[in-house]
Amino acid sequence: MAAVLEEGMSGRAAAARFGLAATSVSCWVRRFRERGHARADARGVGPPSRVEAERERIVRLLEARPEMSSRALSEALAAEGVRLTESTLRKFLRRHRMERRRRLAVRRRRKRWKAPASPRSG
Repeated sequence: MAAVLEEGMSGRAAAARFGLAATSVSCWVRRFRERGHARADARGVGPPSRVEAERERIVRLLEARPEMSSRALSEALAAEGVRLTESTLRKFLRRHRMERRRRLAVRRRRKRWKAPASPRSG
């Protein structure tokens, strides 16, 4: 940006000089002229997630039935008028570290199982 703003170089020339895309340089220069900085816009800023708005309802359902699968949770929410997919619910539960008892029980079973010792060749 300094090459363009201070040295008077064109955006294309500055891009070529520094091995950048001309569109990137022009975007940064425009942003600097408009805002006084070239920082990118915040990512992930948008409307709030629908699943986050249903957090209390999800917690209530899981407290009543901790062994409930993602599919059963999705169906229970649908019965209450909230449509959320299983994958959305799994991501929500993982993001908030809300492990279900069913999942923990499966992990415990897997942990106890040990592969038989392989015969050693001599």
